[in-house]
Amino acid sequence: MSTARSQAAQAGIGLGSAIAVAISWSLHQSILWAIVHGFFSWFYVIYYALTRPGGLSG
Repeated sequence: MSTARSQAAQAGIGLGSAIAVAISWSLHQSILWAIVHGFFSWFYVIYYALTRPGGLSG
């Protein structure tokens, strides 16, 4: 395992959090919202996928 990946895993940064932060930043350009959405991680990712045109719900 690479050093960066190992350090990220030790810091508790998961894939869901990383995706949520990336989505949040692309929409809001706000550190505060990125932190909030990163906290909710997969819940925010699924919410985003269900509520956006072309998402999971069509």
